Amino acid sequence: MRGMWLLAVLLLAGCQHVAAPPPVSGEIRDLHSGQVLTAQELLTRLGKPHQLIIGEQHDNADHHTLQLWLLQALGEQRPQGSLLLEMLTPNQQPKVDQVRHAATPPTDLATALAWQDGWDWNLYGPIVRFALTQPYPLLAANLDDSEIRTFYRQPPALSGVRSNAATVKATLFEQISDSHCGLLPKSQMPAMLAVQQQRDRRMAERLLAAPKPSLLLAGAWHARKDVGVPLHVLDLGEDRAPTVLLLAEQGAEVTAAMADYVWFTPATPAQDYCAQMRKQFGQ
Repeated sequence: MRGMWLLAVLLLAGCQHVAAPPPVSGEIRDLHSGQVLTAQELLTRLGKPHQLIIGEQHDNADHHTLQLWLLQALGEQRPQGSLLLEMLTPNQQPKVDQVRHAATPPTDLATALAWQDGWDWNLYGPIVRFALTQPYPLLAANLDDSEIRTFYRQPPALSGVRSNAATVKATLFEQISDSHCGLLPKSQMPAMLAVQQQRDRRMAERLLAAPKPSLLLAGAWHARKDVGVPLHVLDLGEDRAPTVLLLAEQGAEVTAAMADYVWFTPATPAQDYCAQMRKQFGQ
């Protein structure tokens, strides 16, 4: 009897997949309990929700390395339904689908996808290449440039109590101003806010429509539960917000209001984007 019990334990252990160690070190924390997690414990938790958002710092190479590791490890743990990218627009979707179903991959994948210069292909290319080899769809989650111009000229009314909250708009106004180093004229702020929130709304719509389990990779502000896509998911009628993991550099402030989990990566040298911005604005 004891031998049968031992055999059952060994068989169960053999069925439980243990991922390779993550390629980037750093503390992982459950923001609700404060518990520090191992990478494997995080994977187990991230494998349960039907909708998952991973927020990144766009120019941090460690974040993209971890995103690829998480995507691969989650796929080994359970079938992946779909991957959505903030970096892809609806105009690019036919190109993505064509490449995905092509008999032979193109020699210049970035050109075949009409990849936009604003997203560093060296950082995103490995994720895209991997996703295109998988059985699940790779989906655009952003707005087309023509839609952005329309929303900028004529900001539409946004439905939903949560996304229209004064505190949400005030926080986003501050973020937009800070990201433009305080150089953006106040007259442009409402239009910029409208574009930001319409991006969030589109990502929420695409996430809800995507095959489950769905995973969205987006910038940290889009991913945040207090101001971003999760609020729009709730405003669209869902009972539960997506699970959110934020990738953040060590020293950043990340609270339970912003995300469910945080993975702190080593801090990188700060870039002087404001110098570039002042040059752009002629100051």
